[in-house]
Formats: sequence, structure tokens, C-alpha cells
Amino acid sequence: MSVRRSITLAIATLTATVLLTACGNPDASTDVAASKDKKDTGINTSPDQDRLRGKKVDAIAGLVPEEIRKRGTLKVGASADAVPPLGFYATDDKTRIGSEIDIATLVADTLGLKPEFEQVSWENLFVGLDSSKFDAVLSNVTVTEERKEKYDFATYRLDNIAFEAKKGSGWKVNGPADVAGKTISVSSGTNQEKILVEWSEENVRAGRKPVEIKYFQKENDYYLPLQSGRIDAHLGPSPSAAYHVATAGQSEIAGQISGAGGDLQGKIAATTKKDSGLVKAYAAAIDHIIEDGSYGKVLERWGLTGEAVEKSEINPPSLPKTKS
Repeated sequence: MSVRRSITLAIATLTATVLLTACGNPDASTDVAASKDKKDTGINTSPDQDRLRGKKVDAIAGLVPEEIRKRGTLKVGASADAVPPLGFYATDDKTRIGSEIDIATLVADTLGLKPEFEQVSWENLFVGLDSSKFDAVLSNVTVTEERKEKYDFATYRLDNIAFEAKKGSGWKVNGPADVAGKTISVSSGTNQEKILVEWSEENVRAGRKPVEIKYFQKENDYYLPLQSGRIDAHLGPSPSAAYHVATAGQSEIAGQISGAGGDLQGKIAATTKKDSGLVKAYAAAIDHIIEDGSYGKVLERWGLTGEAVEKSEINPPSLPKTKS
């Protein structure tokens, strides 16, 4: 078995586990690519991606609002954080690569539009949608009931999140009681933060210790604190946790849950401003790339086959709003 195939299967197995049991700019000191202990993933991280491309489907392209069809471009927002394998910089430190870029490109191709990407901070993705600066955001955005009030969603991947702990910790996370009194980092404004806060509050109600939650400016800033013992774990997207475990070899997955919490399977979706007229076009384009096999090839390339969906759903049931 090739190195590339081996690591792809390893990552896919980690991200698929939840289905059986149960979302910073790159920095030289923290990026996976900069780790001296980095293992060869067998995945192409060079700027020469030989990216899979699609073809325009007239019937689907016709669903796009006329103004955008005439413009000929699809303005796509993506997070500037380096989160392999979802979105990060190639070995030249300037070319953006990852599964989200590949899927967004296939969607744009199907719609007969040229994709124009812009990387911004997480909060500015939604600012960009609100101001109509972006037509879409494909950047590991989880569908939530609260977000559905302002945005429309066309799903394209399952949403699983993982607790990443130091290798050899022997710690397993199955529910709120397992994180009581622990120090855990998470990215602000994400659905995983919402779940962690709710678990901490549940612990307090049950007479257990709360979670000490830590925040870092960049997604990968938790690497060093995790190894030094300043935090017990980081809660983040399962694909990026699995990728880091596979490449750095210094951590392990302590537990995985759905990004929607509880018994509801979370979904990642192409996000657009509510009533923009684009969500049906996105869903149709995603269904098309699923059917023609290009979607599956992208997920396999990045080790994400365990998070594949059979079809795109528009605004499905999702992570509930926080109880007041």
C-alpha cells in the first residue's frame, strides 16, 4: 500500500469513527508544515495541485440569479486560518489549498462561473455575506438554527468535532462528565465553543467542576500548549485534528462527537445570505458533483471519505439555539 493511501485511510478512519459511535493565518512556529517531527502524509501540499475541475451544467447554471450570471464570477469567502486539510497554504506559503477550495471550485465550475477566493478572519466571513461582498462561504461552516435566521445553507459534508489530547494521555471523552475540571481550548465563535460551554454549564448544574476554556488567536496556536501540558485538549474540527495526529505524531484523538451535539448529526454547508436566490443552485451543483464522482475523489484525496453526504440538503435541522 502506498504512503499516500495509508495516510488517507488513517485519516478517514479517524473521521469516520464518530459515525459508528455517535468547525490564524499560518505561522512558522505552529503550522503543521513547520513541525520538525512532521510525518509524510503522502498528500500533495505543493502549489501545483492539479486540481480536479468540472464542467458547466446549463440547467443548474440557470438557477443562478441573472446579475451573477452576467458578472461571470462567484465570490467565495474562506477562513484565513491554516486548518489542514480543509484550508491552508501550500509549501510556497502563498497558494491556498485544501478540500474546501477544491469543492468550491467544482461548484463554481458546475455553475459556469469563475471562482474568486478571498481569505478573511472567521467573523469577517459572515460580515462579507451580510454586505454581499461574498456570494458564498465554503469554510467548514456548521448549519445552526441561529445562523439559519440570517443565512441559507446547502450541505456538502458531515460535521464531526474531536477532542485532541497529548499522545499517551489515556483520556477518553464520551460526555460532559469527562471534561469536568479540564482545561480545553477552542476557537471563539464556533459551534464547538457553543457545545463546550453547554457541557461546562451542565457540569456545574450536576455539581461537577466547570471546564476551564482557553482561546487562542490562531487555530493552530494550541499545538505547543497541548504538548507542554498547559491545556488538556483542544476541541476542533475532526478532519484537522485527524490530520494533525497523523502528521505530527504527538497527539491522539480522545473523543469525537457530532458538531450538532446530542443525537443530531451536524452538517457543513455552502453558506449564502438569506434569500439571495443562490442556495438552490448550490444544492443542485453539489448533487451533480456527488453524482459524477468528482466530489468523492476530492474527499478521498484529503482523507475525508468518512464525512461524505449522499446528497445536499437545504437548511436541514441543526444545532439548536442557546437556551436563554
